[in-house]
Amino acid sequence: MTASWKTAVSATLHCLTGCAIGEVLGMVLATWWGWSTVPSLVLAIVLAFFFGYLLTFSSVRRAGLGVGAAVSTALAADTVSILTMEVVDNAFLVLVPGAMAATLSSALFWWTLAAALAIAFVVTVPVNHWMIGRGKGHAVVHELHGSDHHAHH
Repeated sequence: MTASWKTAVSATLHCLTGCAIGEVLGMVLATWWGWSTVPSLVLAIVLAFFFGYLLTFSSVRRAGLGVGAAVSTALAADTVSILTMEVVDNAFLVLVPGAMAATLSSALFWWTLAAALAIAFVVTVPVNHWMIGRGKGHAVVHELHGSDHHAHH
């Protein structure tokens, strides 16, 4: 496995963590509040973006970036990744019969959410790999964590 695939997988897992937190939280809240499909999806997507960005933001802040630079790095690194993941993920949830109507106590709710995230992960890794190969997306984040980083201080 080349380094860039390893990077793509780690970048995607990182993004998936944020997406999964937001997604699950959004779906749990929307289901709990009895919302219909569209507002539920909107809430889940907004929260997925929020947590996805938040994880990258906090990671680049630890690498020593200022708030403004950290925000733009997170936006650059994660937008395509999260977008791909959310489109695939939510398309799957909408396509599976009964998935959007499933309740929190039903296996279908958790099964479809897990399957949707797994499929989204598989689709997003090559997207991240392609972007990293072009020095975009998470390549930016990984450069910050690179060995030559401290030379700039």
